Amino acid sequence: MAGSVFGKLLQISTFGESHGAAFGVVIDGFPAGVALTPELIRPYMDRRRPGTSSVTTSRSEADAVEILSGVFDGRTTGAPVAMLIRNTSQRSSDYEAIRDLYRPGHADYGFDAKYGFRDYRGGGRSSGRETAARVAAGALCMQLLEMLGVTCTAYTASIGPVTASVQPEDPVDRALVASSATGMPDPAADERAKAYIEECHARGDSAGGVVVCTVTGLPAGIGDPVFDKLDARLAQAVMSIGAVKAVEIGDGIQAAMHTGSENNDAFLPDGRGGVTKRTNHAGGILGGISDGSPVIVRAHFKPTPSVAGEQDTVNTAHEAAKIAVQGRHDPCVVPRAVVVVESMCAITVLDALLVNMSARADRIADFYSDLRGNS
Repeated sequence: MAGSVFGKLLQISTFGESHGAAFGVVIDGFPAGVALTPELIRPYMDRRRPGTSSVTTSRSEADAVEILSGVFDGRTTGAPVAMLIRNTSQRSSDYEAIRDLYRPGHADYGFDAKYGFRDYRGGGRSSGRETAARVAAGALCMQLLEMLGVTCTAYTASIGPVTASVQPEDPVDRALVASSATGMPDPAADERAKAYIEECHARGDSAGGVVVCTVTGLPAGIGDPVFDKLDARLAQAVMSIGAVKAVEIGDGIQAAMHTGSENNDAFLPDGRGGVTKRTNHAGGILGGISDGSPVIVRAHFKPTPSVAGEQDTVNTAHEAAKIAVQGRHDPCVVPRAVVVVESMCAITVLDALLVNMSARADRIADFYSDLRGNS
């Protein structure tokens, strides 16, 4: 099965299935000397962990991370870092009744068409639980980004008709995002969104929403033109998260409704010998390369496809059938997906920063000149 590796110099490879023994991630190309312990990863895993509020699935997983390699005395060694998250709360029997039925809105039919079989227990490799491995990798990447003065902050911008009164470049209280049931940094909107999700859940339905991630502190000049544009890599990274149906950078689709004079961001001297912009419609990226402004990524999530009630479908013999999905499912994936979007942005940005180190000969010469001077 191809498609489980992401990145260029910094590569992550995830493995595991929803009702298998575990999920895990191998991170190759990560620099030596960065602090890594289970305690540093824990806060990120807790934000994604199921069973933590009334608006998430009741599946209760500890999501404890075991660090298997690449660390000595609490710091990375430069060797591949391997981390494991064991599955401890599977209830595969919930899926026996639908083993021969394709669930509407899920990957069941496509997976079966591609591989000639499928793991019907919770989606197998296509399960949202795969993102636990991504969060473990993202937590490590954020440790190094913090050393570089770069911060990735994601939050829930909207759920269904409820929108938080926060703009993408407003300062966001990360603790408030982490502690709110919906991931909204707006307590009033959080309460309304929670009530909306619970209302949907009570009638056997689900809700979608939007997550915004802002990357601050990223210098100008990160990313490559043509196929490896920074926005293209971010879009691929975020679009690879299950349930994401659209990704926008900056003004996104709204830019198509503006004139050029409205959409352009005027450049200005920043008073310190550098450059700034009057506005940030571009979302911090022009021509696939960062311009020094905050990078704004917006991810649109569809409603959870596992809903109560009978639905039309077909069976594995392609005969008409009815299906009633059982099991434990999020009435809205958005609250737990906030840290997943944050993690994928962190992985992408760190990889781009490492790639950028080889962009200019003068800086390579300076680096090795410093090394010779210190030898």
